[in-house]
Amino acid sequence: MVVANIKGKTGDLPNHEPNNMMKKRKFTFIGAGSLGFTRDLAKDILSFASFQGCEIHLMDIHEGRLSYAAKAIEKLIAAGKYSATVHSTTDRKKALENADGVLITILQGGVDVWRHDIEIPKKYGVDINVGDTRGPAGVMRFLRTAPVMLDIIRDVEALCPDAVVLNYTNPMAMLCSYLQRVSKVNVTGLCHSVQGTAQMLAEWIGAKPEEVAYTCSGINHQAFYLDFKWNGKDVYPLIWDKVRNDPAIAKAEPVRNEMFLQLRYYPTESSGHNSEYNPWFRKRPDLIEKYCIDGTNWNSGEYAFILNEYLKAESTWEARFIEDIENPDVNLERSGEYAANIFNALFGDGEPFVFNGNHLNNGIVSNLPPMACIETPVLASKEGLNPIHVGPLPDNLAILVGHSARIEEMAVNAAMEGDPWKVFQANLFDPLTSAVLSMAEVKELTQEMLTKNEAFLGYFKSLKL
Repeated sequence: MVVANIKGKTGDLPNHEPNNMMKKRKFTFIGAGSLGFTRDLAKDILSFASFQGCEIHLMDIHEGRLSYAAKAIEKLIAAGKYSATVHSTTDRKKALENADGVLITILQGGVDVWRHDIEIPKKYGVDINVGDTRGPAGVMRFLRTAPVMLDIIRDVEALCPDAVVLNYTNPMAMLCSYLQRVSKVNVTGLCHSVQGTAQMLAEWIGAKPEEVAYTCSGINHQAFYLDFKWNGKDVYPLIWDKVRNDPAIAKAEPVRNEMFLQLRYYPTESSGHNSEYNPWFRKRPDLIEKYCIDGTNWNSGEYAFILNEYLKAESTWEARFIEDIENPDVNLERSGEYAANIFNALFGDGEPFVFNGNHLNNGIVSNLPPMACIETPVLASKEGLNPIHVGPLPDNLAILVGHSARIEEMAVNAAMEGDPWKVFQANLFDPLTSAVLSMAEVKELTQEMLTKNEAFLGYFKSLKL
């Protein structure tokens, strides 16, 4: 199963005239101040003939970023000579009213809060470098974000209950699991790691992205290509040869290349991320030095480097936004994101579209827990969003992925019940944390993180372990 090639300029696509009988659609961006995501996703939507007269509504709590995001979309509309309109507001309810499609790209708390997710575990010897998906850092980010996401979904229920909600906010699996368990809103989560890695692997073997096909399943940031074919032929042997014998490729992805060689299936997420999700690469300084200094074009061993990049981005955001707005060049080529293709398949004039989305398992992957939030092939069509049955993962992958999925389920239960003890239990079984710390140390770490995030955890019964 594979998503078709989804890039290209509007003019390169079949020339479908807009159907004047089609409903004018409304797309709402929550967290629109994330300029890169907002611009790319809006650009993709605008490129479809069925959405030419759409309304794009941008919502963010940061008025400055929101203003520049609106200007960026206005620039796209002018360059493409589209008939769409753009509206911006800090009023979430106003933005959501009667929306057909909702895209969520938020960050709760900002960098000054996020940094503690990394720095507190680091003090205890747990070396995390991104911390947005799982482990103590990912769990805490989830717990901060869950109530805000719930507020958004409750507004959707009241103001646009038939809308399709596409979430881009991390930690993807825990947030999607939480929302799908507390609401009947049609929500799924999207991550570009599946198609991004598939494109990378295609380039390694000299294939064009549209020539490869694959079945990919697991959980977000820990999914694997169960098969990978080029014009119908299995090319895992070619990838194996490149990973073993090409020094540039070996250096580019040291962690997940090692996982591929030892597990025999290639993982979707970058080496920096993957190094955090298992006990093999970050539990000792010598392993970090061997596997985690180079890779994925950034220094995945030094959290300080990542933090400084984020802080620099925060301090220079306005200058970067202005430079972007004033740049006379406008790129109308579609990005590799799935969102607009999904909307077009659901309520545009498009054909059915297969993508990897995040949904509760319910037997789709037969040897993962039923309440796990899996990242798996989904068919978008006029019939809705329907996950495609995969069957069992290979045993070794089921052990690795199932362990992480059960921890995520524990964290979701902690949020639903306001139970700090279950936060501790989720951290206690995290592969990297448990490889480094004693049980008592994990408890102490968890307590410090809960206390540090007290302002965001008012929905908990208590923060005392």
